[in-house]
Amino acid sequence: MATSGGGSYRNGTHRSSLKVDRPLSMNSNPKTSVKSKPLSSSGPRRSSTGSIGAATGAAKDDAGVPGRVRVAVRLRPRNAEESVADADFADCVELQPELKRLKLRKNNWDSDTYEFDEVLTEFASQKRVYEVVAKPVVESVLDGYNGTIMAYGQTGTGKTYTLGRLGEEDTAARGIMVRAMEDILADVSLETDTVSVSYLQLYMETIQDLLDPANDNIPIVEDPKTGDVSLPGANLVEIRDQKSFVELLRLGEAHRFAANTKLNTESSRSHAILMVHVKRSVKGKHSALSSENGNNPHMKTLKPAIVRKGKLVVVDLAGSERIDKSGSEGHTLEEAKSINLSLSALGKCINALAENSVHVPVRDSKLTRLLRDSFGGTARTSLVITIGPSPRHRGETASTIMFGQRAMKVENMLKLKEEFDYKSLSRRLDIQLDKLIAEHERQQKAFENEIERITTEAQNRISEVERNYEDALEGERVKYQRDYMESIKKLEEQLVKNQQKHGFEKVPVGSENDCSALTSNTESSKISAIEEVSELKKLLQKESLLRKAAEEEVNSLKSQLAQWKRSEASGNSEIIKLRKMLEDEARQKEKLEGEIAILHSQLLQISFEADETRRRLDRGGSGKVPGDLDSLFSQVKLQQQEPGNGEKASIAKLFEQVGLQKILSLLESEDADLRIHAVKVVANLAAEETNQEKIVEAGGLTSLLMLLRSSENETIHRVAAGAIANLAMNETNQELIMGQGGIGLLSITAANAEDPQTLRMVAGAIANLCGNDKLQMKLRGEGGIKALLGMVRCRHPDVLAQVARGIANFAKCESRASMQGTKTERSLLIEDGALPWIVQNANNEASPIRRHIELALCHLAQHEANAKDMISGGALWELVRISRDCSREDIRTLAHRTLTSSPAFQAEIRRL
Repeated sequence: MATSGGGSYRNGTHRSSLKVDRPLSMNSNPKTSVKSKPLSSSGPRRSSTGSIGAATGAAKDDAGVPGRVRVAVRLRPRNAEESVADADFADCVELQPELKRLKLRKNNWDSDTYEFDEVLTEFASQKRVYEVVAKPVVESVLDGYNGTIMAYGQTGTGKTYTLGRLGEEDTAARGIMVRAMEDILADVSLETDTVSVSYLQLYMETIQDLLDPANDNIPIVEDPKTGDVSLPGANLVEIRDQKSFVELLRLGEAHRFAANTKLNTESSRSHAILMVHVKRSVKGKHSALSSENGNNPHMKTLKPAIVRKGKLVVVDLAGSERIDKSGSEGHTLEEAKSINLSLSALGKCINALAENSVHVPVRDSKLTRLLRDSFGGTARTSLVITIGPSPRHRGETASTIMFGQRAMKVENMLKLKEEFDYKSLSRRLDIQLDKLIAEHERQQKAFENEIERITTEAQNRISEVERNYEDALEGERVKYQRDYMESIKKLEEQLVKNQQKHGFEKVPVGSENDCSALTSNTESSKISAIEEVSELKKLLQKESLLRKAAEEEVNSLKSQLAQWKRSEASGNSEIIKLRKMLEDEARQKEKLEGEIAILHSQLLQISFEADETRRRLDRGGSGKVPGDLDSLFSQVKLQQQEPGNGEKASIAKLFEQVGLQKILSLLESEDADLRIHAVKVVANLAAEETNQEKIVEAGGLTSLLMLLRSSENETIHRVAAGAIANLAMNETNQELIMGQGGIGLLSITAANAEDPQTLRMVAGAIANLCGNDKLQMKLRGEGGIKALLGMVRCRHPDVLAQVARGIANFAKCESRASMQGTKTERSLLIEDGALPWIVQNANNEASPIRRHIELALCHLAQHEANAKDMISGGALWELVRISRDCSREDIRTLAHRTLTSSPAFQAEIRRL
């Protein structure tokens, strides 16, 4: 037990006995410390079925390695509020990191000393915290064990900073979640191993999926044989690279519940639970069946590999808080009650485990059911408790320290998670079967091709033989015909000789008739052949003439085509030159128009200041302000010309001496000059956040809106709109402004004003109202969007920057609503005709305008219902340009992610 003074500590035993109780150190390598530990002959330290980590129904011979819960304490440095409030008081804790001790001061003379596994000062880096707290657990998970890393402490002491910091601005600030995934991805092989992640939150005793907010009631399922806890309804996302994991964490943090309390402006209202499942193949290990048949080459493919399944659970507990200090009320109070109940149930379980109690109340809370393997179970567990230095919270700090002391007494039994990978064997056999089928199909195809080749070759040979036979027949026919003709000629010659020799009278009648018939037939055959030959010659000449004419026409067309191509090329070059000249002229025109607009606004400002100066000189001594008010307002007028804090000091002096009610009453004065200076004082007061609530409660907002409604003075409109813009930075004031018809008055003022500064103030007020999710429909219905778009007529860069900011705020709220599923129709900005102006100014030379327009385009593109209008309106190519050329990396990344995630944009890009 701890005793008073600096030489004692509270951990139940003396330090020498504590060393004996450390089988595993916080920074030890699990590969050596866990596996070299001999198995306990007596089995687990506790066999009670009610323990938080008992595996009911598990095999009794499933031996494990004992390992105590390791606890580290981390001190948060003083924040700004504590530095001011506790400036005269010393810290309530004193750290001795070299001795791994912590002293908790009771008063200025007495203190209690406690010893932990690690003591981390406020100067400890995130890397140091990871190496001593989380890295041994991560290495155990990679070796096939379950591991848990948990942060516990009072709200606002840095639990989320320690675990969930993304470190996008400063890589050295990365938390345990990001660093653990870096080590896991660096050690696994993505070809054979898998890493998958679930991200959940326990809110008001319901388990919700941070990656799918609609999945808000996930049941807990316990294996009756092994006692393992699983969440079958949670999304399980496979991780391939670190970038996708960081995006997943960012998405989950956006859906996590948080609230603003007196102790923490971003107080987590739920327990966040990150589950990382690592499945690794162990090389060189096979089943006994495969070893028995190792000599059979046909059985080599039937060797199932050994796989190790480790699970890393990172738990960011919601902070414990006292209601009287946090100021929680309403729904926030109910959330605080639920958080304290679940943390109380966890503390009871740890107390029971530390005292070897027979009954451990595991089922009192869903949090203890989820963590049953982490305390008294089979997981390697590291706990980091976070505390603050403020003496005002000494009670909470002492409670946190005692929680850590009790957790150090909890003993776990580490068990290796190994099993045969029959699924991998089945996939390998399926792949081999597919290969054999493909090889069989290839061989069958080759056989069919060979049959077809042989068939074709045989057909070719048959055709060749037939052609040769036909040629031979034709040759024989021609030969016989020629012999026949020669025989006829010989007979004719013989006949002629016989006639000449014997005379015609001696020839017999029958023979004479035969010869005449034969002669007539021969002559008729010759005549028909000669006619046919002449016809063929005529046709050949005619075809030759037609061919020559066609060739001449083709040559003429070719020459014309070449001439047309040359003229087209020269025309295209001229068109390109003209386009370049036109683009140069357009850029020059835009530049000149911008310079003209700036000069015009400067001229208006100079004219306005000259009129103000002239009116001030004309009315120099004619004020109607009585007594002290006259002197104070004169001081304000004189010091308004001086830089620095002179004007603020005068206004503060006026506020203290006169009072807010009297200043507001001057807004209704008949003297225009007095009203102008009074509204300027109210506007300067509204610039301070501490004065805004007082101004609204005193009726200042109503008076400012009345001035917009009743006054016709441009200066009053400008200053009143600026004051309303300052008040509109508060969400409560935004609802009051909308409830009193403020958006309608601002729209009328914007329509009637010509002064760029007045338009800038009005646009700033409407832009602030555009950032409220609850007021979007009402703002649009009362003409807020139309008023913003109407102010672009001024073309002043400052006015356009405020208009662009308002459109970006409105688009961001719509994007958030579409991601939450509350908005399905297309954007109200597109319906009101804002898209052409957005596309036109997406590449504006002024960086404030361009940045807000680029953000607005990215937010509009995140809603798939807007894709069709954005494609037809030319916004798609601006998104492509932003994803490549934007100077800001976050906007460039957002545009790239939006383009790749939209099916409509991807289809349009592929089509073009």
